[in-house]
Amino acid sequence: MPEIVRRLNPPTMESPPGYTHVVEVRGPARIVYFAGQLGVDKTGKLAGASGDFKAQTVQAFENLKAALEAVGAGFEHLVKINTYLVDIERNIAVFRDVRDRYLAKATLPASTAVGVPALARPGALFEIEAVAVLATA
Repeated sequence: MPEIVRRLNPPTMESPPGYTHVVEVRGPARIVYFAGQLGVDKTGKLAGASGDFKAQTVQAFENLKAALEAVGAGFEHLVKINTYLVDIERNIAVFRDVRDRYLAKATLPASTAVGVPALARPGALFEIEAVAVLATA
């Protein structure tokens, strides 16, 4: 079966750390959209102590992992992620560290990170939403 997802970083653009500039989907595929995942556990409690950005970010990635597994996918199937960080200047390095533990260099999705003053849930510091592409069965 031919590859349905092609990732490229044009040589005329800056080489990005931790994401891909262009992700192209060719041919028939299953496209799965994932709602924004916060750093909350199964009971709805925010991870870590109050204000623990790293714990919330790890939990949000674990939640995304569970959602991916629910449709037979993994992080390698992601083609796009959008992340929202409260206090981005202070938290961007921690986010990148956590992200890099979950995403493989060979299959980095296109990515956008946005600094926000707050998220919809009080106390939430990080949110990630995603799109994955899988071959049709």
